[in-house]
Formats: sequence, C-alpha cells, structure tokens
Amino acid sequence: MAKVKSSYICQKCGAEHSQWHGQCKECGAWNTLVEEIVDKKEKTVFSDTVKVKKTLLNIIEVETGDEPRIITPSQELNRVLGGGIVLGSVCLIGGEPGIGKSTLLLQLALKMAKKVLYVSGEESASQIKMRADRLTDVQNPNCYLFTETSLEKILQAAKKMLPDFIIIDSIQTLHSQLLDSSPGSVSQIRECSNEIISFAKSFQIPVFLVGHITKDGQIAGPKVMEHMVDVVLNFDGDRNHIFRLLRAGKNRFGSTVEIGIFEMVNHGLREVKNPSQLLITKKLEDLSGNAIVVSQEGNRPLLLEVQALVSSAVYGTPQRSSTGYDAKRLNMLLAVMEKRAGFLLGAKDVFLNITGGIKTDDTALDLAVIAAILSSNEDMAISQKYCFCGEVGLSGEIRPVSHIDQRISEAEKMGYEKIFVSGLNTLSPSKFGIEVAAINKIDQLADYLFN
Repeated sequence: MAKVKSSYICQKCGAEHSQWHGQCKECGAWNTLVEEIVDKKEKTVFSDTVKVKKTLLNIIEVETGDEPRIITPSQELNRVLGGGIVLGSVCLIGGEPGIGKSTLLLQLALKMAKKVLYVSGEESASQIKMRADRLTDVQNPNCYLFTETSLEKILQAAKKMLPDFIIIDSIQTLHSQLLDSSPGSVSQIRECSNEIISFAKSFQIPVFLVGHITKDGQIAGPKVMEHMVDVVLNFDGDRNHIFRLLRAGKNRFGSTVEIGIFEMVNHGLREVKNPSQLLITKKLEDLSGNAIVVSQEGNRPLLLEVQALVSSAVYGTPQRSSTGYDAKRLNMLLAVMEKRAGFLLGAKDVFLNITGGIKTDDTALDLAVIAAILSSNEDMAISQKYCFCGEVGLSGEIRPVSHIDQRISEAEKMGYEKIFVSGLNTLSPSKFGIEVAAINKIDQLADYLFN
C-alpha cells in the first residue's frame, strides 16, 4: 500500500511545510499550520480545456477589440465592473457576514433576462426561494438553483446546462474529490478556484464567487486565489446603517477607483442614484459641530456630513474617538491646530463621526474636520450653505486636492452658496455659480467662519 503524502499548510498564506511548526515561516502567523493530504486521486474533474497552438507574437501585431460584456440591470454594479460583466471572467466578492453579498447576487440573478445557475452550499432551495419572494415580485424564469458542494457535480451540471453566467455561494463550502482535506482549507479553495477558472475560460461563461472574510477583513483562503481571479469586489458598510459600498480591489477589465452605493431596505438592496442628497441630514435649525465636505470616490463626487463634539475632559485623560475617519489622522490634525494656530484642545474630549456609516480615507476631509471641531469648540454653527474641500499639512497650510472642478460643480449642483478650498488650486472661480473662498492657512479658516 502506497504511503499517503501529507504536508502542513498555513491556513493564512497557503505556504507548505514538511513538518509542523508553531509559527509559519512565510507569513509569521502562529498556530495556523494544518496537516492536509496533498496526493491527488486520479483526475476526473473538468479538464476539457481548449487546445490552442501557441506562437510568439510581436506586441505591435496583436489585434485588440472591445471585450464583449453582459450589461446588468444594476447601474451601480456596471459602474464598478467597468461597464458590465466580461464573458469568461471570474469575479470574487467578499464582505462581512450579513452585509448583503448573497442578496446582491440573488437580485442580479432574478432581474437578468439570462439563463442563470445559482449554486448554494450554505442554504437550501426553499430558503433561497423565500428570500427571492421577499426581494422581488418579478422573477427570472431561467434562474436555476443547485444546492450542492461537490465541485465535480457542479461543473458537470454547468457543462450540461451551459448557462449565461454562474453564481457560487460560497467558494469556502466547495470540495473536490481529488483532495482529502476538508472544505474551506487552503488546498480545497485553491483547487476548486483553479478548476472553476479553467471552466469559465473554456466555455466563456462568467462566474461570480462569494468569499468569506477573516476577522482582519481579508478574504479567507490563500492570497493566490485573489491573483487568479479577474475581479475582486469588496462589499462593505456598517450593519447598523442602511448604506452599502461596493468597491473593486482588482479589476482586469476596468478601473479600480469606482464605487457603487446601495441602500439596504425591507425588500433588499436599492441603488442610490444621488448619494449626496441622502447622506446630508436635513436640519430645522443651525447646529454647531457640523460641516459638509465634498469628497471624491473614484470619479464620483460625494457630499458627506462631518460631525464633531468637543467638551471638557471629565475623566482625566482626554478621549479621542473617530467613526468613519482615521483616528491617527484626527490626532495629527488636533496637534496641527494647537501648534500652528494656537487652538488649545489638549485638555478636551474630541469625538468625530461621518454620518451614514460611510468610511473614507479622502484627505479632502481635513478642512471640514477642522471646521467642525472649531464650530463645536466655539459652540457656533456653520451656515448650512457652506461646504469645505482641502487637505491640511503639518505646517498648517491648506493643500490642493484632485478633481477640484468636479467637486465644486457637485457643490453647486446641490445648492451650496460657498465652498472653502486651497488657495493653491489652479482654477477660475468665475466659471462657477458658487462662491469659491481660497484660503492658505487654518487660522484663516477661523477668521472666515467666526469673525
């Protein structure tokens, strides 16, 4: 009887070791090595790859053309994908549990006028049907459900059916008969992903894969899986809020800077056509500590509301808390305000919040953050017709930001009367119907707002 060959594989990075160690030598993670049988059985899974004679080609002689795409009913998804689903592409979508990954893809399957194979290894057919009835009244008659976790059976059914595209929820539940390791292990995920990608390329059928994430927010499984697929989408948001953001971490067929915004309602996910209008809270009176910023997500300008609360520290050590904004950057801005402009906030609690559960790292928020903090500290409201857009440097200077013309145009479209920007921006204020206030230092901002 032949000896069974096994290796110790890191469940975090996928590195293979001949013997067990407490720490992975590749990624440094502790207690992540698991023994897995790596000898494959006789190959019976899909292997009908298209044989093409390979020749050397000069790059100048290569002919190019537009990739054929499937246009989906979701304009937000089309935006993030770069115009639609490319034939033969494999898209991996990851996100927190309960954030809406399965809902997004089930809505897509129900609304498209295409033949869809929806494979679920986590839910029964009756569970999916109950959710489908809740999401929409009009359902795709060519949407077929297959509750299976065997990779061989899934690919055989897909080869027989030849759908227009396939949804697999999730890749961590699949297992191949070629390996003896358990579903969700590094070996199984790598093998299943490789076979699915080979099938998609051979038959030019696009595939959506749902991926679980770890406690660190990374897609579970070997990192090589993200290199293998064509598109990696991140679906995130705060479960306590209604907004969900769809971003592309990798896209071989389009840009990775676009963002799709959805709203979670009772009947599923709804596209947000004008997020600026929904994210700004309507107030009956002017309140201190509020400032509006014109952010930029990809090529889409977005108005966000920054809220700040400054109060005396009653528990000894001052607290610094931030929601939706980098806490380290908040500490930096407070240090700049004290050092460069003389605002004494070292003995006060500072709390910051970006409304709507939105998280952003756009440096253009700096100016609005400082304005909100000053407004709360002075207990003087900023006019609801004012908005801000500028990065703050360590010397207290206001630095220019990208796409300033688009940001100003968005503020004008939303009805704002004045926008504060850096004096170093190269633009002609006369072409805008909104007053553009150019400032160079943060102490000038206080003079503009409160003097």
